[in-house]
Amino acid sequence: MNNSIIIAHRGESFDAPENTLAAINLAWERGAKAVEIDIRLTADNEIVVIHDEDTSRISGEKKIIDSTSLKELKLLNAGFHKEGNWDTEQIPTLSEVLETVPSDGKLIIEIKSDNSILPKLKHDLSKSKLNYNQIEIIAFNETTLAKAKQLMPEYRMLWLKNLDYMLPSWLVINNNKQIIKKIKELNLDGINVWAGKLLTQSFIKEFKDAGLFVYTWTVDNPDKAKIIINDGIDGLTTNRAGWMMEQLK
Repeated sequence: MNNSIIIAHRGESFDAPENTLAAINLAWERGAKAVEIDIRLTADNEIVVIHDEDTSRISGEKKIIDSTSLKELKLLNAGFHKEGNWDTEQIPTLSEVLETVPSDGKLIIEIKSDNSILPKLKHDLSKSKLNYNQIEIIAFNETTLAKAKQLMPEYRMLWLKNLDYMLPSWLVINNNKQIIKKIKELNLDGINVWAGKLLTQSFIKEFKDAGLFVYTWTVDNPDKAKIIINDGIDGLTTNRAGWMMEQLK
């Protein structure tokens, strides 16, 4: 697999409820070296691991994360959306997830909240026993990511970009040189992009030639994964990390 790292998207989210301890621990058990999670700030300034701004999709009950306390969120069934016996799964805190990371594991944290989450994020990470190279931070909002880098320069940070996720590739105006310039200005370490038609070998090379890391999301097709890995990608995110690693052997 060259030196590409396979990243479990919200844990082993194909088989277990996304962003839960069950999914995250399953990823580690299956040999994943990296897990990606999403974080948000609660009403009482706690960081929880959840993708959406409210809990309706995953739990069947609507609670808006930034207007709800951790205690209230912990009462919800975070396995509601997944077939199987997941009724005991709760929305985990970031601290709970940090405790699961093995000595050779890496946790990739996507910031979903605004800048208000950053002081608490720094605090929680500083309390962790993980090394700096075991944590990476990603976000779509470049302002939030740049402020995170100023506050926590020791961590690698990659800018999330949709590329042609929302639009056909022929409609997307994508100036790689401007993106690279912006990344350098913000003192970031690379880019994490949608695995669409715009993610070509030349795209990857251009960013890597600029000294930047290039990750991609979300690839569940082994044939496509092989092509992207051969093109030189640094990290590939998938919903089926354990299975994908077996297919790529």
